[in-house]
Amino acid sequence: MRKIPCALTIAGSDSGGGAGIQADLKTFAALGVHGMSALTSITAQNTTAVTAVQDVRPDIVKAQIDAVMEDIDVDAAKTGMLHTMEIIKAVAEEIEKHRFPTVIDPVMIAKSGAPLLRPNAIDIFVKDLFPLATVVTPNATEAKTLSGIKVRTLESAKQAARKIAELGPKAVVVKGGHVLSGEKAIDVLYIDDEFRTLEAKRIETKTTHGTGCSFSAAIAAELAKGKNVFEAVSVAKEFITKAIMFGLPIGHGFGPVNPMANLYNEAEKYQVIKNVKDAVRILEEHPEVGELIPEVQTNIAMALSHTSSHLDVAGIPGRVVRVERGVKASSCPEFGASRHVAKTVLAVMKHDPSIRAGMNIRYLEELVEICKKLGLAVSYYDRREEPPEIKRIEGMTITWGAEQALKKIGRIPDVIYHTGDWGKEPLITLLGKTAVDVANTAVKVAKEYRANTPDLHPLRRTS
Repeated sequence: MRKIPCALTIAGSDSGGGAGIQADLKTFAALGVHGMSALTSITAQNTTAVTAVQDVRPDIVKAQIDAVMEDIDVDAAKTGMLHTMEIIKAVAEEIEKHRFPTVIDPVMIAKSGAPLLRPNAIDIFVKDLFPLATVVTPNATEAKTLSGIKVRTLESAKQAARKIAELGPKAVVVKGGHVLSGEKAIDVLYIDDEFRTLEAKRIETKTTHGTGCSFSAAIAAELAKGKNVFEAVSVAKEFITKAIMFGLPIGHGFGPVNPMANLYNEAEKYQVIKNVKDAVRILEEHPEVGELIPEVQTNIAMALSHTSSHLDVAGIPGRVVRVERGVKASSCPEFGASRHVAKTVLAVMKHDPSIRAGMNIRYLEELVEICKKLGLAVSYYDRREEPPEIKRIEGMTITWGAEQALKKIGRIPDVIYHTGDWGKEPLITLLGKTAVDVANTAVKVAKEYRANTPDLHPLRRTS
């Protein structure tokens, strides 16, 4: 029988649910690992402050770890808030006794600025725990405390990582995401006398509460699955980037990251594919839709709710094409099969995440007027106004154009069109919450167009 990987978090509780064991257990679950916990402290905490701390007796901390080991076993563990010297010593004794791989997150200060490790406990923390650590994950501030080196550049992050490694851990990850300058959030991994950098797009957001907890928990989860340190850290980097990107804007301070974002995406995939299939069926059942197909053909697409790439948008490979009696999808829906429609949808989702679907149709003034008559909010952009620096980057026109269209009417449009450019066919994009919604809109437009054009020629095209 396949063994279920099990990971243990030895950490404090966050009553706000954004950090501590709450974040750790969500991370374990999202990565397919059974999560267990040994509670070290109870905090009264929200997104703005830590207002009270009640430590758990060291013997109870040890008993929790022993209970798990006696019955379930631990494939990997991580530590978080270890508030006092007595708790640190108790945890170190347990790790040394049971010898499970351990990720040490040197939690010293909460996002709100509250101290989570007593100053007189730092020396014992380093002396007792670091030699037992598989990985230590300090942020830039913690790295400075531990190494004496101020982390401001990639080189200083490397120096700090090497210095911390001398304290005993097998590997060190210095998280420089919030201090190293540039468009990338860069972390430095030092292991086996070698440096590796892990990069991700920098995300400007206040939903960062619990970042360190979830990152270290993700490393522990992957170690529990049998991954090596580099593999585990790489997965954790990708995981936490998405968790920050889709963080929860709640509270009045630093909102929590969302460790479940990736899991929600996976759970949604079937429904999104099914929705696009249903939309295609609607289009294929209405021959009049054929009059809407442009020279470049049509795609209809729908995005997952937590998306950052066209790879998270389902469309039709080969697109929807015009045939003798209406339209036909060239293939079944797949994720990543749309680029142009997907880019428009992604641009709009930044402003309204509920608008997740789109479909391109040919441009005619009559079609634009029909959309207005149907009560749809219509906007446009002029490709001739596109800045040269945008035009030089393949695929950026659509994102720029969608942003311009939103600005023109000051709200989310149902329809965005452009009248083309040199070598570019003019197009209309219909938008909606689901692919089925968009398909139904397309059918209404097509029926109205046919009703208004009784002498319609089946091959009529705009020039």
